[in-house]
Amino acid sequence: MDEVFAAKGKAQVDPQLLRKLMKKSDLAGFLQLGSHLLALVVTGTLLWFTWGSWWGVPVFMVHGMLINWLYAAQHESSHDTVFRTRWMNEALGRFTGFVLMYPRDYDRWQHFCHHRHTQDPEKDGELVYVSLFNGRLAELLGLMGVTIWFGLAATMIRHAVTGKRVPVSEYYLTDEQEKKVVAEARWHLALYGLIALVSILLQTWAAVILWVAPVVAMTWTHQIQNYVEHGGMPYVSDTWRNTRTIKTNPLMRWLTWQMVHHTAHHTYPGVPFHNLSKLHAAIVEARGEQPVIATYFGHAAEELRAIFASKP
Repeated sequence: MDEVFAAKGKAQVDPQLLRKLMKKSDLAGFLQLGSHLLALVVTGTLLWFTWGSWWGVPVFMVHGMLINWLYAAQHESSHDTVFRTRWMNEALGRFTGFVLMYPRDYDRWQHFCHHRHTQDPEKDGELVYVSLFNGRLAELLGLMGVTIWFGLAATMIRHAVTGKRVPVSEYYLTDEQEKKVVAEARWHLALYGLIALVSILLQTWAAVILWVAPVVAMTWTHQIQNYVEHGGMPYVSDTWRNTRTIKTNPLMRWLTWQMVHHTAHHTYPGVPFHNLSKLHAAIVEARGEQPVIATYFGHAAEELRAIFASKP
């Protein structure tokens, strides 16, 4: 997506500088992805050998976080900004989409809709499940990541079984895209079934220990990112007002693939992850103001206060 969502009437980044920032890099992509996968290999190996002991608990948590944050790679691949080579972006998106039970094509088209209609309760594709879960318990389960797994599983099964999209909430899918989404859901489910069958035949819990259990148990760590980015923000056309930037440490900036600079990303979504910090600085200089900024713990505390202050 190379569209620009800078608010009209506001100072914008110099076009020449923007062109430089939009340059993609296979090297940057390989370094980021390679370090992420290497970290997963290390934690996965440690988890396998420490499973059943107290030493395995922190390893399990870190491993689960690393798997969940593969969505940062999937998100970037949807924008075709991880690599210069398009098929590499698609291959990465297919892999991460399978691991996270979030099929690449469906996520990509839903995400583009999210960029074009950010925070619009009737058109933002990523707000589709919000109205389904109301009440204190549902909101807590949402913050924990439980409802997102329910939504992803239900959506995939519905696409595979019915062969149809939901006209109202998935209005952004064309007839041709609908066919691809259905096919995608079916091969995903077929491969999940094959993995389950092989696990049963070999009598191994490897897929559960190294994949399913940690990714489900640690979803809340990534869900906080989702809440901070747009939670409670108004539906306005200015990305500097409907999106938050997250103040955090270098380790989290690496883990998130620099998506903590989320306001900058929403303003110029065609800029690759490795240039987002430079883009953020350029926009701040052009506009003469900082975006809305929050911290993970600070916003999580606000969310919890709001949840417990609401009606059961």
